[in-house]
Amino acid sequence: MHATLADVIADTAQNSIEAGASRVTVDLVEDGRTISVVIADNGKGMDAATQRRAFDPFYTEAGKHDRRKVGLGLPILKQICEACEGGCSLESAPGVGTTLKYHFNAANIDLPPMGDIAEMVTTLFNYPGAFELVFTHRRGGESYTVARSELADAVGGLESVEGLSLAQEYLRSQEDALCA
Repeated sequence: MHATLADVIADTAQNSIEAGASRVTVDLVEDGRTISVVIADNGKGMDAATQRRAFDPFYTEAGKHDRRKVGLGLPILKQICEACEGGCSLESAPGVGTTLKYHFNAANIDLPPMGDIAEMVTTLFNYPGAFELVFTHRRGGESYTVARSELADAVGGLESVEGLSLAQEYLRSQEDALCA
C-alpha cells in the first residue's frame, strides 16, 4: 500500500514515462472537497483489451518488469479511490497516449496523507530519459506550474546534486506558498 498520495501520483506518473512518452502532464487539484489528479501522456497507449486488464492485479504488460508477473499500481490505485469515496478512469489509444484520472473525497478518514509533493516532483523530474514533464498544483484559487526543461535550465541541470537540491528547494517554496 502507498503511504502517501504523493507516492500514488509518483507511481502512476512513472507509468507514463515508462510508456515512452515524450510529454507527460500531471495536474493535482485540491478544491477543499475533492483531491483530483489527471495524468496525460503521448506514450505508446493501450488497445481496448489492455485497458480492460489494466486494473487486474494479476496482469502486467509483457516485458515491462523483468522479474514480476503482476502489476499492482493501478489495482491499488482503484482500491484507494474506492475506499475514499472516489473513482478512477483510464482513456487510451495505441500510438496516441493515455489519460488517467482519479479523485478522492478529501474528508474521507481513509485518505492517505498528501506527503511531500516537492520531493515527489523532484524525483519524477530526475527520472532518466528524454521527456518533458509539466506539473501543476492547484489549491483553492492559487496554483503553480513547473516544466522539467525550464527548471533544469534554471538550476543548471538536474544531473548534479546541487541542481537537484536547487530544484527541490524551488518546488518546496512553491508548495509552501500554495499551502500558506
